[in-house]
Amino acid sequence: MARFLFVVLPVVSHLSAPLAVGQALEAAGHEVAWCGPRSDLRPLIGPDATLHPTGKRHYRPDAASGMDSVRSLWAGHVLPANRFIRDAADRAVADYRPDVVVADQYALAGALAAHRHGVPWATLCVGVLELTPPTDEMPEFDDYVHAQLARVWAMTDLPVDPALDLRFSPYLVIGLTTAALTGPAALPARCVLIGPALGRRPNAPGFAWDAWDPVRRHVLVTVGTMAEHLAHDFYRRIVVATAPLADRVQVILTAPPGLVPDPPAHVLVAPRVPVLELMPRLDAVVSHGGLGTVSEALAHGVPVVVAPIRHDHPTVARQVTRAGAGRTVSFRTATPAELTSALAAVLDDPAYAAGARRVAESFAAAGGARAAAAHLAALAASAPLSHQEAR
Repeated sequence: MARFLFVVLPVVSHLSAPLAVGQALEAAGHEVAWCGPRSDLRPLIGPDATLHPTGKRHYRPDAASGMDSVRSLWAGHVLPANRFIRDAADRAVADYRPDVVVADQYALAGALAAHRHGVPWATLCVGVLELTPPTDEMPEFDDYVHAQLARVWAMTDLPVDPALDLRFSPYLVIGLTTAALTGPAALPARCVLIGPALGRRPNAPGFAWDAWDPVRRHVLVTVGTMAEHLAHDFYRRIVVATAPLADRVQVILTAPPGLVPDPPAHVLVAPRVPVLELMPRLDAVVSHGGLGTVSEALAHGVPVVVAPIRHDHPTVARQVTRAGAGRTVSFRTATPAELTSALAAVLDDPAYAAGARRVAESFAAAGGARAAAAHLAALAASAPLSHQEAR
């Protein structure tokens, strides 16, 4: 059996997939350790799991879109976060001596540490911004990102390897999607698409099931955990938009206390919900376009209304629309009437549910977390004997 070290960043939406893959590896008899923020990881991995803590650097994204959001992502989060965890990631690889490092695509310090110590690593792509870059809409994207990668190399004393793109492992790249969404997009070398990685979530919150109306249809509205500070007006418009549907639709809206004051009777507001428990019971999801939430919905055959905000959200929205699994609206400018129309369409037109089911079938065939674990185990088995003996 092999040893795997997961290197993650302190972004809640980036933790569910590696957790599921780690669970699948452990179920197959492998040993799994973690490098990341103790406060985020310990409730997920339990008290006995091996954890190499990095500390936590908070990231509060702004409302920028397009290339401005990409610049904000790299300058405000990726670069400082990797500078912050660089030494901890290096110590974790040196001390734990894994057979394979599994690094979040933006945890570039994990890739660098593996490279330094001669350990093969896999890239886990929890979004599609890098996997299927929006170069048609952002022609400067590639040049800008490569300039930022040069700055990452400059954080170390390692000689720059111009053939090595730290975003994509030369050993294995795992994408949490399928061709049903990406279409014919060119993918990195050694890339496998396994669909969403879904597993147990020990920190899932409870839910007020006594308020659940079994007669009405159900819609989950969420903008994830990183954009709630931008969502006040969007949520206001959603509440107005769903009023004409209130006799037949119940809305479950995730928002912190006070963001949606005095919700009407057809709207249940909760700061967090057990998403995977809710999904089989939902008829539609309204989302900002984070790949995790959208994939979780589509994995259950639930159509989506996507209101993209930034980063890879517009790409996800285009992919959902192209797959016939949902509609796209403007997060910033969609009127209540436009939101009502989009939501009524995905609820009432069976073509959208059929599109979501087609994507769900592709996800199931791709294998999810168990497929990722199998690819990682194969990579560990192919590691040079010299490396395994050194451990």
